Amino acid sequence: MKKIMMSTALIAAISIPSFATQFITIGTGGVTGTYYPTGGAICRMMNKDRKTTGIRCSVESTGGSVYNVNTINANELDFGIAQSDTAYQAYHGEGKFKGKAIKGLRSVLAIYPELLAFVVTKSSGIKSLADVKGKKINIDIPGSGTRMTTDIVLEAFGIKHSDMALANELKSSEGPTMLKDNKIDGYFGVFGHPTANIKDAANSVDIDLVPIEGKPIDDLVKKYSYYAKGVISGSFYKGVEHDTPSIGVKAVLVTKDSIDDKVVYTVAKTILDNFDEFKKLHPAYKTITKESLLDGLAVPQHPGAIKAFKEAGLLK
Repeated sequence: MKKIMMSTALIAAISIPSFATQFITIGTGGVTGTYYPTGGAICRMMNKDRKTTGIRCSVESTGGSVYNVNTINANELDFGIAQSDTAYQAYHGEGKFKGKAIKGLRSVLAIYPELLAFVVTKSSGIKSLADVKGKKINIDIPGSGTRMTTDIVLEAFGIKHSDMALANELKSSEGPTMLKDNKIDGYFGVFGHPTANIKDAANSVDIDLVPIEGKPIDDLVKKYSYYAKGVISGSFYKGVEHDTPSIGVKAVLVTKDSIDDKVVYTVAKTILDNFDEFKKLHPAYKTITKESLLDGLAVPQHPGAIKAFKEAGLLK
């Protein structure tokens, strides 16, 4: 009797269809940043359909952009989130990747902007970039991403450091305290918005955000493929009663050219098909559109992603 039962169980086990599951991992950043919840949001959407797609997604906290790009190149991550300027430098062998170009790096989509914010006190009277002349401004430390973008923007508008009463060179993290202590009139910082940095400043003094727009910005976006325009929502910060146009880098989902087209297609399609739901998952996504997912990619797009965007009518 026991033998008969064992045989029946064996037959039943054999008759159950077996589906191979493919595992993919997305590298992000620190758990307190925006990259980690972004990777988590993508994986949650992917895993809802894993029985249909056969793809299971997991998120990994990492050291951020440079780590993700290098680890994807080493075939230890399938996907990762990286700043568009980091991706550009990696692909072209510049900056931290000088002499080590990663030509196999591919973009999937640009998720949200990390925009340059020019935070000022309302009492400073600063309404435009031209108004920095004769003012005390913090431009961030040499070598930082904020400083690089700030200098490029100021130069585009014909503004020199010497035009200011003070061009302070401390981290943007010091900005809120310096505003509160009246040591500066304003400071620059590249952030994913909303950010606790500016919220802290707004809770200490009456602040405003200065628009960064115009032909010089249009020209910069044309010149540097890793820059994109965006808008900082007026609802993010106390006392700021308007949306603020600006320029910045994008947080880009990247992968490698060797990753299967079907896998990349499924990831991109999942985000596009569930876009309204995706936008609700983090405040940083408030101002993004399906069209903006193609802005600031900086490196060639993976064929699987191109297919998904063509099907969605976003690429010809």
